[in-house]
Amino acid sequence: MPEYKLIYFNVRGRAEITRWIFEYSGIPYTDERIEKDDWPERKKDIKGGKLPVLMVDGKMLPQSLAIARYVAKEAGLVPEDALQAAYCDALADTAFELLPEWYKFKTSEKSEEEKKKEFEEVLYPKFLEPIMSRLDKRLQEKEWFVSDKVSPRNFHVSDRYFQVTARH
Repeated sequence: MPEYKLIYFNVRGRAEITRWIFEYSGIPYTDERIEKDDWPERKKDIKGGKLPVLMVDGKMLPQSLAIARYVAKEAGLVPEDALQAAYCDALADTAFELLPEWYKFKTSEKSEEEKKKEFEEVLYPKFLEPIMSRLDKRLQEKEWFVSDKVSPRNFHVSDRYFQVTARH
């Protein structure tokens, strides 16, 4: 088995799905977390200057979705049927559609009271609720979102759902 080292900031963020897949699958890996103050120096060693990256036997794999797909495939979590695998990717894309609005909301410099009002009046009803309702309905019909077993996309949706329900 290859030696894996996942490098990301000391936050959940874009590496969390890969961490969940590693943990769920029991695949050993090193979880290297970089503190914000250390990033300018460490950035010099990262091709492309962006995180996360996954080191696979010393070779650097960039991009969070590519990393998650690779690890999921290594863990045997990607459906063998090509159409089912494509449905999994579509589900991940749906979950990632939430990110731009969510991050804009989370990083806003508005007061907590203004954020709460914006969440309740705009973000949730306009962006989050329609997607969450579709996903909830889908889960009422079957055990997993896609396929007949757990897939990496279940982790994507779970992570986004956790972020939304935790709200702040």
